[in-house]
Amino acid sequence: MSVLVLGTVAQDTVKTPFGRRAHILGGSAVHFSMSCRFFTDVSLVAVVGEDFPQKYIRFLRGKGVDLTSLAQAAGKTFAWEGEYRGDLNSALTLHTELGVLATFRPQVALRQRKIKHVFLANVDPDIQMGLLKQMSPPAFVGLDSMNYWIHQKRRALLRALKQVHIYVANDQEARDLTGEKNLIKAAKALRSFGPRMVLIKKGEHGVFFYSDAFKAALPAYPVEKVVDPTGAGDTFAGGFMGYLAGAKKIHETSVKKALAFGTVVASFNVEDFGVARTARLTMQEVRARLLGFKRYSSF
Repeated sequence: MSVLVLGTVAQDTVKTPFGRRAHILGGSAVHFSMSCRFFTDVSLVAVVGEDFPQKYIRFLRGKGVDLTSLAQAAGKTFAWEGEYRGDLNSALTLHTELGVLATFRPQVALRQRKIKHVFLANVDPDIQMGLLKQMSPPAFVGLDSMNYWIHQKRRALLRALKQVHIYVANDQEARDLTGEKNLIKAAKALRSFGPRMVLIKKGEHGVFFYSDAFKAALPAYPVEKVVDPTGAGDTFAGGFMGYLAGAKKIHETSVKKALAFGTVVASFNVEDFGVARTARLTMQEVRARLLGFKRYSSF
């Protein structure tokens, strides 16, 4: 099994109490792929500009990411600059440059259109649906979004939610979209919008999974030194989707294992800037930390 992810490939500039890094590799599709690759083959659909460094192309290919459907267009690559302060739970966006992302319309290679597991990472919901229309009916579709689309393109997002199997949101997004303050009520409301499953990310407080069949909650893995939280949610989604793609069946046990693997890989992501930590991560390290996480979270 393999996974196809639609999202952004970006050049990020990030400042935290541990330093500043300029024009480093980032974007939702990149962080997702760097996690998903540990569990299955991953194909990336995105766009970059003429300024995108070739060293990043070589890096992603070297990590086994299929870039057949990565487009290059005239203009600048999507760029984001942010700063984390205090407890590092949220970033202050200092600058965003859409660049070629503003006119992006994804084109999926013919050989990739039969991939059965699809993740629509954070982009315009119309772009997400444009990709989904190119695919042979997938077996499992996940979708992520953000507050900007919730407020600016609510109707398009609600239409998209009717076409997916799982909606992945953080706690604030779940509250904004539903108007519910309680996360259990918010999850029930999101389920009523169409997706059979809802996954709410709560940052340092873990994750909450909701479906009609069962519910599940896991804490975050306790990380001693958080350096850069950028992309942690996308890293989690990559581990979650990657594990499920390799599972024979999606049921309570496989979902809980996917939640655990996603949580563990995301815990490595925050230990360094950008993808520096997941770039040198090994599956042996993931499994070792998973055992520790099991001891932490069992009772």
